[in-house]
Amino acid sequence: MEYKIAPSILSADWLNLGREVEKMNEADCDYVHYDVMDGKFVPEMSFGVTIMRNVKKVSTKPIDVHLMIEDPIRNVKSFATSGADIITVHAEACADIDETLDYIRYFNVPAALSVKPKTPVETVFPYLEKCSMILIMSVEPGFGGQAFMPEALEKIRILREEITRRGLDVDIEVDGGINMETVVLCKEAGANVFVSGSALFKGDLAANTAAMRALL
Repeated sequence: MEYKIAPSILSADWLNLGREVEKMNEADCDYVHYDVMDGKFVPEMSFGVTIMRNVKKVSTKPIDVHLMIEDPIRNVKSFATSGADIITVHAEACADIDETLDYIRYFNVPAALSVKPKTPVETVFPYLEKCSMILIMSVEPGFGGQAFMPEALEKIRILREEITRRGLDVDIEVDGGINMETVVLCKEAGANVFVSGSALFKGDLAANTAAMRALL
């Protein structure tokens, strides 16, 4: 299994974003995790498509776009045509999950589906064949720096068993409270893509990423 590390740009120094992206280019990471928050689906607001275009100009890593927004199908085209390499939507936010995933795939962008901590993981099962990745939230989405919720581990195990049973090639991403301890627990449960914010950006990003890589 290929293990991937995705530093969350939400934890970067926003006043020096270009420099922070350059640091990610130099680090042994796989994705730039780009959180989009609308102040409705989650309380906070963050980046939009304009900043993503500028990140794309600098980044040598794929942009992993996580849409934490209501009715995300409205914004799929703008992100898909502006350089998003993966687009994740929330099952709880879609009026029609099938239609939203199909629309992402229409632009030849891999589609991913996410569930919040209180949403049963079985919610994603009907859509696995349309997804390149499932994102399990291990904190309530919308705020950085939260503590890892250990109940996410069982969701990861159940999901990995179902993916294996069907013989699918679907990544399991986990986001929220991922540090040098919880990344190992999530790996053992069956996750293979790890979003991490403060654990990577606090201090030396390259050194922190290398330390996390060594644990994988």
